Amino acid sequence: MNNNDWQERKNRVFARGMGNMLPVYIEKARNAELWDAEGNRYLDFGAGIAVVNTGHSHPAIVSAVSAQVEAFSHTCVMVTPYSSAVELAEKLTEIVPIDDARAIFVSTGAEAVENAVKIARASTGRPGVIAFSGGFHGRTNLCMGLTGKVVPYKKGFGPFTPEIYHAPFPAEYLGVSADASLEALDQLFKNDIQPDRVAAIIIEPVQGEGGFYPVPDGFLRSLREICDKQGILLIIDEIQTGFARTGRMFATEYAGIEPDIMTLAKGIAGGYPLAAVVGKAGVMNAPEPGGLGGTYAASPLGCAAGLAVLEVIEKEALCERAIETGNRLKAAMLRLQADFPEVIGDVRGLGAMVAMELIMQGDFNRPDTELTKALVSKAAEMGLILLSCGVRGNVIRILVPLTIKSKHVDEGLEILKAAFTACLGAD
Repeated sequence: MNNNDWQERKNRVFARGMGNMLPVYIEKARNAELWDAEGNRYLDFGAGIAVVNTGHSHPAIVSAVSAQVEAFSHTCVMVTPYSSAVELAEKLTEIVPIDDARAIFVSTGAEAVENAVKIARASTGRPGVIAFSGGFHGRTNLCMGLTGKVVPYKKGFGPFTPEIYHAPFPAEYLGVSADASLEALDQLFKNDIQPDRVAAIIIEPVQGEGGFYPVPDGFLRSLREICDKQGILLIIDEIQTGFARTGRMFATEYAGIEPDIMTLAKGIAGGYPLAAVVGKAGVMNAPEPGGLGGTYAASPLGCAAGLAVLEVIEKEALCERAIETGNRLKAAMLRLQADFPEVIGDVRGLGAMVAMELIMQGDFNRPDTELTKALVSKAAEMGLILLSCGVRGNVIRILVPLTIKSKHVDEGLEILKAAFTACLGAD
């Protein structure tokens, strides 16, 4: 069976809405390398969308999960719990930038966001939630309402949960300053919902699907001050930025603030389905027993993997490696920008969360979505997995495994440059 055969079979049984970016069917993966059904090798500059920060099939994670499979795969943590869930909660509540924290485990990032909002509403007795344009928080109904991008995430799926409002995200490259965003938030309080009806404000410290725009310096501190003044809870969505991706365990640490609630997923368990909500004890304990949970919440396999992930991050100094690798990636893309300033409008990143924004004729008002699509396709043909993103669909994002070998970083960057010049028809 080749890739096309598998794609034809998939198209006959999968719903159209669950598409795939590339017709590449993976059979084996190790660290930053993938091999498909035809034996083709790829370098993975996407890490399963920031999931395998510790690389594909890290030996320590494989060993931990294998041992757990031998012991048991499921009992339901709400019926007969197990030590790995307790140990992982202990470690997470210790490392998050929240004093006296409590945790719950669920299965997906969207589920974590849903529960964060539930907890915020239970804690405050208020209905409203404010999110930001361009943000991505998941595909469930509540999370779609929070997400600030219509196509493809919201188109045709409404109506959404009421009492959700949006403020403009401070993406300075797109002309929205921190001051303008805060002024819009103030107008939202005046025009749409009074502050004492708002349970929470939710924000990503670096937008993921929205285009890798980091919040400006001081912005999260301003939100913290507003929330404290108005009795609003601050939810930081660290689903894509967490677990050493940005050079800190959590990107919130750069801001030096204490969130009320954090949502965690993706890199938490090295590829096994697990997510968490961690927050202040007084907030997290608001729901009644039984109000939070799920049949597969705190999967034993996910918890075993999660404990191994934290050990790998520490032992292999992945925060430091994220900064080193990110600097190399940014430097290479800045050199590419210098060669093609009319096409690459911006290069940005925090740690190993790096992106370049593609435009036409040097005009940031003309996003080049076609070049973005072509580059993803051409890179795959040449053996490199790239991801695109952005509210305008014109951003190439780089999310390498943090364990990637230096030679594979260099090899991938050479492919990126070759694919880019090929797409432009340049020599």
